[in-house]
Amino acid sequence: MFALIATAAASAAAPAQKIGQHAPATPGIGGALVGLLLVLALIFGLAWLLKRMPGGGLGLRASEQLRVVSVLAVGGKERVAVIEVGGEQLLIGVAAGGVSLLHRLPEPLPAAPAPQLPNFAELLAKRLRKDN
Repeated sequence: MFALIATAAASAAAPAQKIGQHAPATPGIGGALVGLLLVLALIFGLAWLLKRMPGGGLGLRASEQLRVVSVLAVGGKERVAVIEVGGEQLLIGVAAGGVSLLHRLPEPLPAAPAPQLPNFAELLAKRLRKDN
């Protein structure tokens, strides 16, 4: 709307043109696309720069002193979690209303064994034998 008003004001302020002269061309859809691409490039460039800056990423990087050991859902939005802070494990409750400390664990929980993934070649061979 502002561009339309500015164009109307510029044409009213311009001196009367002689017959046979053309008015200057206004940028059409090509100019709009170039402007859109410039704005998108600026947004992506600033996001890239923010990720590389120290302390950037808005605090979404993993912390070395704080670690989630285990989480269990106990309701729709409620969770019970064991977190490790500075070598000490804490049982916390997480709900829509906030986070509360439930218990300080005297001994750390034993580490869960890493899940064993099945061998893909063996599974494929079994599947191919069943289909034949």
